Amino acid sequence: MPRAALAVRLTRETPGGQPVAEVILSRQLTGFRVFFERETFMDWREHITVNPAVLHGKACIRGTRIPVSVVLANLADGLAVDEIIRSYPSLTAEGIQAALAYAADLAQERVLPLPA
Repeated sequence: MPRAALAVRLTRETPGGQPVAEVILSRQLTGFRVFFERETFMDWREHITVNPAVLHGKACIRGTRIPVSVVLANLADGLAVDEIIRSYPSLTAEGIQAALAYAADLAQERVLPLPA
């Protein structure tokens, strides 16, 4: 028997329309679950680009040919932001933060509507 799901997205925004916090609640047979709750202070879309003509369409830090995956791998290896910037002088701290925000969005569990 398929499980019915209902997803509700609640977003709080600043006066300028920038999302500040977002919560998605899902109502299933087991009750409410919080899928996503994150404070957002920057829009990673301002710092991350995807262009099929650059690195075969991999997500890159805007204005560079540095893939987001390279930034994330450096962070996962324990490098500090300053060390990464020294290795990649065209990077900024905001670009590194955007890479983390991009990864966080990709890692979120999503609730897809089911056909009736």
